[in-house]
Amino acid sequence: MDLNLHSLERRLIELRIEHADINARVDIASHADPLDELMLRRLKNRGLYLRDQIARLELSLDPPEPA
Repeated sequence: MDLNLHSLERRLIELRIEHADINARVDIASHADPLDELMLRRLKNRGLYLRDQIARLELSLDPPEPA
């Protein structure tokens, strides 16, 4: 059971949830008045970082098949 708590699949799910949360926060922040550009930039950077981590994990879980 402990192995399941730290599996790559679980980490991938956690990253996807966090990425979706960041996207929602970006949408809300982009419509706020006044616009907090620094916070918006930080949220977007975090979203990009998470997207990169998700892509790396997906490749490690399902490597491309040789031709």
